[in-house]
Amino acid sequence: MAASSPTEPSTAVESTALVTGAASGMGRAVAERFLAEGWSVLGLDRDTTALDKAAAELGAAFRPVPVDITDRAAVATALGSPEHLRAVVNAAGIYPPTLLVTYDEAAYRRIFDVNVLGTLNVTAEAVPALRTAGGGSVVNFASIDAFAVSPGQLLYSASKAAVVCLTRSLAQELGADGITVNAVAPGWVDTPGTRAGGRMEQAVSGIPLGRAAQPEEIADWVWKLCHGTYMTGETLVVSGGVTVR
Repeated sequence: MAASSPTEPSTAVESTALVTGAASGMGRAVAERFLAEGWSVLGLDRDTTALDKAAAELGAAFRPVPVDITDRAAVATALGSPEHLRAVVNAAGIYPPTLLVTYDEAAYRRIFDVNVLGTLNVTAEAVPALRTAGGGSVVNFASIDAFAVSPGQLLYSASKAAVVCLTRSLAQELGADGITVNAVAPGWVDTPGTRAGGRMEQAVSGIPLGRAAQPEEIADWVWKLCHGTYMTGETLVVSGGVTVR
């Protein structure tokens, strides 16, 4: 009988996923998907009000972890040594608009600290628990803007391109530990944050499928990436066909 893959945990053993940005949007959709599959979820977010609301609605298997992911020491303290950790999903991200004529150092630090440094901090602090569990998966959130940049997203696009590169490097570094590292690059997704930007309705006309994705559709792909056996270092674009034009 073939040995089971380290990225395919047995249903007889509790499995835990760590999800950042879990209080809302795509992060919450990912948390809900893992919960529906019988996993426990460590939900990291710095918005304590939204996190408390999510915890009240999602039940005891969702364990809220209020923390600022840009502070590695705080992440280490908040996580401790989680048991049965088999998946890490770095979904937290921010996307304030920036242009060459409007950016400043504060905007640069804020965007790269959350989108890039936060991804590194969480992954670094979670990897020991993945090793203890015998391996697992990391899925980072990149963006279609890493490949087909949007007007007014100078620093956000650059930060997500960095996430794509980090994903490749981490895949090389962690492969020997039985840990796969991949990324998902969503296009337009119908979340409250995206709608608040006021550009989604116009953007939909340029999507071959004629609509934005639902958060649950992105969560489906994250779930699949967390259960691959021979795919690592890749970034899966889920954009409704935007890149075919």
